[in-house]
Amino acid sequence: MNENVYDLVVIGGGSGGVRAARIAAGHGAKVAICEEFRYGGTCVIRGCVPKKMMVYAAHYHEDFDDSQAYGWNTKVDSFDWARLIRNKDAEIDRLNGIYENLLSNAGVEILYGTASLIDANTVRLGDQTLSTDKILIASGGTPFMPEIPGIEHAISSNEVFHLESQPKSAVVVGGGYIAVEFAGIFNGIGTESILVYRGPQILRGFDNDIREHLAKEIVKKGIDLRLDTNVTKIELTESGHKQVTFTDDSVRVVDCVLFATGRVPNTEALNLNNANIELGSKGQIKVDETSKTNIDNIYAVGDVTDRIALTPVATMEGHAFADTVFGNNPRLADHTNVPSAVFSQPPIGSVGLSEEQARESLANVDTYSSEFKILKHTLTENTERTFMKLIVDADTDRVVGAHMVGPDAAEIMQGIAIAIKAGATKADFNATVGIHPSTAEEFCTMRTKDAD
Repeated sequence: MNENVYDLVVIGGGSGGVRAARIAAGHGAKVAICEEFRYGGTCVIRGCVPKKMMVYAAHYHEDFDDSQAYGWNTKVDSFDWARLIRNKDAEIDRLNGIYENLLSNAGVEILYGTASLIDANTVRLGDQTLSTDKILIASGGTPFMPEIPGIEHAISSNEVFHLESQPKSAVVVGGGYIAVEFAGIFNGIGTESILVYRGPQILRGFDNDIREHLAKEIVKKGIDLRLDTNVTKIELTESGHKQVTFTDDSVRVVDCVLFATGRVPNTEALNLNNANIELGSKGQIKVDETSKTNIDNIYAVGDVTDRIALTPVATMEGHAFADTVFGNNPRLADHTNVPSAVFSQPPIGSVGLSEEQARESLANVDTYSSEFKILKHTLTENTERTFMKLIVDADTDRVVGAHMVGPDAAEIMQGIAIAIKAGATKADFNATVGIHPSTAEEFCTMRTKDAD
């Protein structure tokens, strides 16, 4: 086998791995990066970027309806799924090329193939052996598919981006952000959508008021939400449809069954035992605050570590690793007050503690909330309502959490996140002049505490 010697070999060409490779190379390291599919990772290739494009597509039907109240004689009679997928694929191809160019311009050696460990300093890639001083594992996550009869007739969030035709009906299984988002996408483009979740409410881990509000809104928009329900089996009919049986023994025949029941660390092919790398109970690679594993020269970042499974977090971790190990600039990735969004319809923006988390960790908590119809919908027949909430440490007046369901929630929450990261108090929010008329100004005008 051919042998090559490097300062760093990165396994995984997603956002975390690419950032780490680029920065390490910029610090003078000789770096190779290995990717078995396409550069850009889950987010860019088959995750948040193409999904956001599909969310845009799905929301146009409401925009067309709303436009009539504003004088437009809009009439839409069809949706072209193939055109959306074709345009989406062209943009993903462009982004894939950008990632490769970024790596090449930084002097990183780009390799393709499935990498695995021979030992703590050696990586096998096809017929090549890569010898390296340090290894960074950034192999991400992969969809979890439960073992139920007929699961082979279902698809995961990997395949949903490449369906050849729009399903007329779909069952989406799961209660996390991927399931909620795709139920909204399907519903928005006219697919009859059933969202099935085994728990009592969708989006476990989010503030309970946010969960309840979104659930009401998506039902109003036409999604058939079935809580405390699961799928027990899937059978293929003679016509090629999928017959789905639920835990209450009811049956539905649909075109598509999408399982979005979580993701697991993508480590199966890595042969981590050859380097004695310690794994956690979920199969994640265990790391310390510097992203180092139990083996001194092996590190891991991103979803494979199961810390916070968000693309910007993986990027932050990869950059901090490269600066610390190769840039003579020791620093830690900060996992506190990381903002997030769910691109449901309407979307969620969130940062900091939920009310439930705050009450578990703080002695005295005040909450402020507001539910209202935004100005845009005062002329339309759209019944959608926006919900906003602030969580305050009553002893310090510091705002420790902010949450929103409504249009532009992610855009608004990015600015709120900066304030919370900087330690803003409720008095600071109160003293800030709102931009009028806007939805965001409500975060500056909530004065009445919620009743206990």
